[in-house]
Amino acid sequence: MATTAKAVSRKAGSIRKTRLETVEQQEIDNPRLAVPVDPGRDHVQGPSTATLTLVEYGDYQCPFCGAAYPEVKKAQKELGSKLRFVFRNFPLTRMHEFALNAAETAEAASAQGKFWEMHDFLYEHQGNLGDPSVALEFAKKVGLDTKKFQSDLSQHKYQSRVKEDFDSGVRSGVNGTPTFYVNGVRHEGEATAKDLVKALQAK
Repeated sequence: MATTAKAVSRKAGSIRKTRLETVEQQEIDNPRLAVPVDPGRDHVQGPSTATLTLVEYGDYQCPFCGAAYPEVKKAQKELGSKLRFVFRNFPLTRMHEFALNAAETAEAASAQGKFWEMHDFLYEHQGNLGDPSVALEFAKKVGLDTKKFQSDLSQHKYQSRVKEDFDSGVRSGVNGTPTFYVNGVRHEGEATAKDLVKALQAK
């Protein structure tokens, strides 16, 4: 009996060690969000009381981000007030020549309280990112002070803001777009509503 008890004890210890090693490996494999969500700075959709948080590092010219855009909308619709969605800029300037300008455009709109309107517009008109007149026309449509809007863009007033987002992404282990963080942990699944919702509800 004593021998059996020791064997069981060793087996239990082995299981605990294996589980601990698994958790540690997951933390290595799935980096955490280095900069916590700050409602006073970040672009946030959803109530502050939401129990689930989805953070995206995105590039407005990235076709994969464009494909993920409606999937995020679906996830938001499905989870409703349980979810807050946060968008941070991660323009891949070496690959996408209009990505930085698009990010600055969204930030210039944000300065006048219209970030999400411009965010959605840019993703829905990815093919026109090289034509600044398209975004300008939309800015007029949503009531922005277009003189200020254009001045902010020409002076690159929000480029440092975009760089802050980008740097926080690098620190968080972002190496491509879109990259999502589900409740603070990098999402390794597909950028689909089904996978995002499943991951959000599992954590």
